[in-house]
Amino acid sequence: MRLSGSITALATPFTVTGELDLDAWRRLLHAQCEAGTQGVVVAGSTGEAASLLEIEFDALLRTAVETVGGRVPVLAGTGHSATAKTIEQTRRAAALGADAALVVTPPYVRPTQAGLLAHYRALAEDGALPVVMYNVPARTGCDLQPASVATLVAHPRIVGVKEAVADPARLAEWRALRVDGFVVLGGDDATAAEAMLAGADGVVSVVSNLVPAAMRRLCDLARGGRGSDARAWNDTLDQFHRFASIEPNPIPVKAALALLGIGHGLRLPLTALGATHQPLAARIAAAATAIEHSLRDPIAA
Repeated sequence: MRLSGSITALATPFTVTGELDLDAWRRLLHAQCEAGTQGVVVAGSTGEAASLLEIEFDALLRTAVETVGGRVPVLAGTGHSATAKTIEQTRRAAALGADAALVVTPPYVRPTQAGLLAHYRALAEDGALPVVMYNVPARTGCDLQPASVATLVAHPRIVGVKEAVADPARLAEWRALRVDGFVVLGGDDATAAEAMLAGADGVVSVVSNLVPAAMRRLCDLARGGRGSDARAWNDTLDQFHRFASIEPNPIPVKAALALLGIGHGLRLPLTALGATHQPLAARIAAAATAIEHSLRDPIAA
């Protein structure tokens, strides 16, 4: 398995009463595959993993594996603050059919670099799945340094990193560590085009929940080295990038998904998109429908 291109960090749809909406979940998964998405993440931070019960994690992942049916890789978000719990959750994901684990650096506990190395080494040895490390210090309180993992990139079960620090210098450091079987994925939609033009293998995207075909096109252009076309297309998608960050993720994207008929609301402590942003959400939902239609309809395109 080699991960690349447009990988969607899926939002988790809920019913109006706050339960999992597995019908909407299947529709979201089918829409992603039909639009050309090249991988999906189940129960990541965009999927409100922290609010999911174990039985809900199982239902989401089992349904995703069945619905995708091998068309694209299915990654499970399995990271926890404790290494033992992360290993347990990763084994659970393996038993449910996940292809790989996306494992955030342990949040809140702020381990040292030595602790992070020991954490990922233990997971790679005992977790039963290929591991994609995920660095997002703004959420976790710790920063996985590229130099710290130079000894890990050749491990057969450590297959990549998702880097959410939007810094060209950081990306250059990661690229220097690349070996066969180890991929570098961007974790920031707005800078994904530049990251891929500079050598990243793909992006784990939030806005591709709304515009999966458009994000696939961006990835194809950027990974194909078509710089001017990729930047122009990224400008077209800028309205979606900006919308996704007007409130904490996944509040904005879930508001637009609801307008598109996928799910209702979030779980506390996340709350609904503010009233002042609701008109923008409606415009974004309409724009998403239009751009996706233009890419899938040869006549409209």
